[in-house]
Amino acid sequence: MTPELSPVPGATQPVLFESDLPGLQRIARGKVRDIYAFGDRLLIVASDRLSAFDVILPTPIPGKGRVLTQMSVFWFEFLSPYVKTHFLSARFEDFPAELAPFREQLEARSMLVRRARMLPVECVARGYLAGSGWKEYKVSGTVCGIPLPAGLLESSRLPEPIFTPATKAESGHDENIPFERMAEIVGAETAELARTLTLDIYARAASHAESRGIILADTKFEFGWVGDDLVLGDEVLTPDSSRFWPAAGYAPGRAQDSFDKQYVRDYLEGIHWDKRPPAPALPADVAARTADKYREAYTLLTGRTL
Repeated sequence: MTPELSPVPGATQPVLFESDLPGLQRIARGKVRDIYAFGDRLLIVASDRLSAFDVILPTPIPGKGRVLTQMSVFWFEFLSPYVKTHFLSARFEDFPAELAPFREQLEARSMLVRRARMLPVECVARGYLAGSGWKEYKVSGTVCGIPLPAGLLESSRLPEPIFTPATKAESGHDENIPFERMAEIVGAETAELARTLTLDIYARAASHAESRGIILADTKFEFGWVGDDLVLGDEVLTPDSSRFWPAAGYAPGRAQDSFDKQYVRDYLEGIHWDKRPPAPALPADVAARTADKYREAYTLLTGRTL
């Protein structure tokens, strides 16, 4: 399939919907990322695809893949003193020589990583009551079976961050599971280590985000084994995997403004889409405003510009 790789209004670089690297081994295509194998290394390419309600939309978000990649690179570097990661390099000059013809597709939106045996569980840290956690709390006073104090509001800060693992769904929504179930799946020792790493990384990232005027409400991590080391993998602390709120407007008791695909969700809810494929195309202004939010989050958190 030929990728969509063409300028769009307001975009300063080509838009990539799907990578096309003839002669190379693509081993996976996710909702956003394409993955290629190079022996014990992988090339992860972040496209500009966007999914909403677990359906890939036909309209790309200009520059989104670059934001996701560069934000992950920032966090991998920030966290390197505290946790081992799969990250090797995002410098095109460090990539295998056979990638040279594909520079336009790959530069700034791809990274070379160590191949890992990934855990079949997502590791979620929650510091605030939102999303599926808020829905469960309203019914039972718990989040993933963890009892919480009575009287909390939507978006309330939790007394302390909690670890709420989830199974990875091939399609549809991931399913929250209790810690005991995770221990059955990956082993008690691995589950304990993943929980400790998750909460430590969350605390460090949340502290940095707070210093930049952003609340890190929750996030999900993925870990995998490289030899005897459990390493942090996949993407890290991006608007696709995390709930970022501007601290200046934070107020418990309601949903918060966020640095993610909120405009897209609002638009799709407003046109009463039934949330089943095929998804409708997005108006240019909705795609542009979403792209602006992703770039704003990157600049605020990293102090850099793209």
